[in-house]
Amino acid sequence: MSVGTSEYEQKKQRLSAVLRDQAGGNVRLSKDTSNLFRDRARADAARALDVRDFTRVLHVDAQAGYVEVEGMTPYADLVRECLRFGVMPAVVPQLKSITIGGAATGLGIESSSFKYGLVHETLLEIEVLLADGRVVVCTPDNEHKDLFFGFPNSYGTLGYALKLKLKVVPVKRHVRLTHVRHSDDEAYFKDLQRYCDDGAVDFVDGVVFGAGEYYLCVGQFVDAAPYVSDYTYKNIYYQSIRQRQTDYLAVEDYIWRWDTDWFWCSKNLLAQNPLVRRLYGRARLNSVTYTKIMRWNSKWKLTKMIDRLRGYRVESVIQDVEIPIQHCREFLNFYLDNIRFTPVWICPTRAYDKRVAFDLYPMEVGTLYVNFGFWDVIKDREQLAEAYYNRLVEKKVRQLGGMKSLYSDSYYSADEFAAIYNRPAYERLKATYDPQGRFKDVYAKCVLRE
Repeated sequence: MSVGTSEYEQKKQRLSAVLRDQAGGNVRLSKDTSNLFRDRARADAARALDVRDFTRVLHVDAQAGYVEVEGMTPYADLVRECLRFGVMPAVVPQLKSITIGGAATGLGIESSSFKYGLVHETLLEIEVLLADGRVVVCTPDNEHKDLFFGFPNSYGTLGYALKLKLKVVPVKRHVRLTHVRHSDDEAYFKDLQRYCDDGAVDFVDGVVFGAGEYYLCVGQFVDAAPYVSDYTYKNIYYQSIRQRQTDYLAVEDYIWRWDTDWFWCSKNLLAQNPLVRRLYGRARLNSVTYTKIMRWNSKWKLTKMIDRLRGYRVESVIQDVEIPIQHCREFLNFYLDNIRFTPVWICPTRAYDKRVAFDLYPMEVGTLYVNFGFWDVIKDREQLAEAYYNRLVEKKVRQLGGMKSLYSDSYYSADEFAAIYNRPAYERLKATYDPQGRFKDVYAKCVLRE
């Protein structure tokens, strides 16, 4: 047993004992960061489970193709350690502050997902802390396989991932990017399908800048590059997509290309103004800084008060949805007619292993899905119904046989939620692994925001 593993075992035993000693009541995690975009009631501090020291990468085995890591480890640290061994996690979500445990119990996607699926599809083993203090090891074929396949999209309502083992893949020094522009949506999605079926490419995602301006961003590992672009300070990655047909990035800079400007959302914090950008400085141009500012504003509701005084009804529309490829044109037209703000992120995904299914996020095996990511606010003078635009999105996604992530606001009725997210399977898992209901119910947590 290595020193790191020994320390992990000690921390695990302490945490397990704390949970066993806290009889009754609801339990939540005490942690410093969160990438959830829905407000919740404050937790009772006496029942907050402190997991802030579960942040170590325990073991990287590049030859065997896996890494073992503690659940609260941010991907920034996980990626840095893996790259030392010439590998990266098969799927790395876009933001440095996302934790591996959060991506496992929620959802994580990136431009390698057309090859490897969502983050949870790259997991090999999860060590889960249950509500009664027990810790169980879940794999695809052991006695806790039901929890392994039911853990994703449970959002900490079945247990907490203390340690995970996940797939890593070899990397080269650089990534060559090709930006392919389309003006026709039918040709765009056909081309996206073609690249996803091409075994020669390593990454595929894209951006919709507006009607008739659609880009695919196709990446391939290369050993050498004629130049290397830098999007960590003065230059802004998403703007380069329109400016360069070909580009080269160091592999780590490619992995974090979206983090510097939170995709493009840094514009709302004035960080794309050259003067303000210099005031931020390189060290603060990242998702961690922006999230802190966002949470401060959410707490004090400053911009909401200003908009109300100006006579605006403001609705935050922060959503990621997966749409089957055959319905993408219809969803895009719906989006441009109703939601309208751009850019929109485009990222394909499909099942890594067609033999398995994950109970609480049931996507059709064998189907290529496309993630549409859109994050901004809509301001109206007209006083529309509460969550008008979010409800429109939810209705359209369901109509097209798609799925919606639960990291942000959701407005489904209990019956709708049960039908979409496989309530019978969830209740079986809840009865097995949290029969006393010490962890919140997933509907209460993700929709009712309890």
